[in-house]
Amino acid sequence: MDSSKNLHAVSLGCPKNLVDTEHMLGLLVASGYVLTQDPEDADLALVNTCGFIEEAVKESIDTILGLAQLRRLGKISRLVVTGCFVQRYGYKLQGLIPEVDVWLGTGQFEKVVRYLEGSERGFYLSRPQTVPGSELPRLRCTPFYTSYLRIAEGCSHHCSFCMIPKLRGRLRSRPMESVLAEARQLAAEGVKELNIVAQDITSYGADLGLRWGLESIIEKLANIEGIKWIRLLYAYPSGISERLLDIMESVDKVCPYLDIPFQHVSERILVAMGRGADESPRHLIERIRKRKRDITIRTTLMVGFPGESEQEFEELKEFVLWAELDRLGVFTYSEEKGTRAARLKGGVPKGVANRRRSEIMQIQAEISLAKNQKIIGKELPVLVEGVSEETDLLLRGRTQQMAPEIDGQVLINKGMGVEGEIMRVRITEAYHYDLVGEIVR
Repeated sequence: MDSSKNLHAVSLGCPKNLVDTEHMLGLLVASGYVLTQDPEDADLALVNTCGFIEEAVKESIDTILGLAQLRRLGKISRLVVTGCFVQRYGYKLQGLIPEVDVWLGTGQFEKVVRYLEGSERGFYLSRPQTVPGSELPRLRCTPFYTSYLRIAEGCSHHCSFCMIPKLRGRLRSRPMESVLAEARQLAAEGVKELNIVAQDITSYGADLGLRWGLESIIEKLANIEGIKWIRLLYAYPSGISERLLDIMESVDKVCPYLDIPFQHVSERILVAMGRGADESPRHLIERIRKRKRDITIRTTLMVGFPGESEQEFEELKEFVLWAELDRLGVFTYSEEKGTRAARLKGGVPKGVANRRRSEIMQIQAEISLAKNQKIIGKELPVLVEGVSEETDLLLRGRTQQMAPEIDGQVLINKGMGVEGEIMRVRITEAYHYDLVGEIVR
């Protein structure tokens, strides 16, 4: 085997970034590259980075420096870095990590084979203008039974704290037939669960002139044989239509799960964030909960945004207590140069922001525990994912109300489970985020 074709690849960041990595790996494997998990066994290395917030930037730098050390020692002969970190900092990176041979922005990753095989060095940046579709090969990194399905790229919202439009460009929806063709291929490969992703899935089709883009694509995906679960991730609050809720209520394949990042509830803060809307978070939650089907709501909230007063933080706490959300992530504001929010006055001290985050997470932990305890005794369909990472004496799985990687899990301590199968599980124990159950024959 030609060692020069041995490749070590690292993917950082969100599921949308993972899909980019999967396309790059598909292109590389089709060109004869062999993947290895151990960088010591590789001759070439590829890092697809995240550059969204400070923590992601640090992780990207640490990962690059680790591989740069191997490059310096001559253990790998070529190091290529792609993704949002490169798109964000561009030519400022020149000379900082000389061991990197090629830096590729988010608009250039489809050319990864050329740059990995070539001898040229430097930066290759451009405005992202396309969105990879079913025409590009894809080597999935997720388990065989589940996959992310990207329906659009980029974002046309103007949130004051967010870098995504600069990193990923404006909204670009994939043609509907391209999405459906990929979904049919995934089903043929044994995928049972589709997790629909984009920077904002509810805007899907707006740039194509479609009025009901998301609703139409979900209805068509539900008709594909072999697909059992369809989960909607990253839905902008203003895009939750009554028609979408009708579909979620009437189509069993569509998981009763909505990931809606509210960010805050104070009207003044939302306006400062560039997220002012006609409908308040409270009203939207009430609209969703009027439905007969119990729809799980996941959201993210941000504390410590510039100018957030104690009164506005109390308003946020009261909302969390009132809403009793099923899933909640809380983040402290991260000042990112180049965003409008970075120019705002009234910065909240980091210690105060951390305290506010802890307070809300403590409230949410008790809400989550109480909700989980109500599930004890119920029988739920669970997608069995294999042996638990904690012990090989347990199996693990997820309900329709649990998204991969970000939510809790069901630990199965009794019964014969089959990886990749959806099986009925009786819940016997409940904890803050995880459930315990046994397979029902």
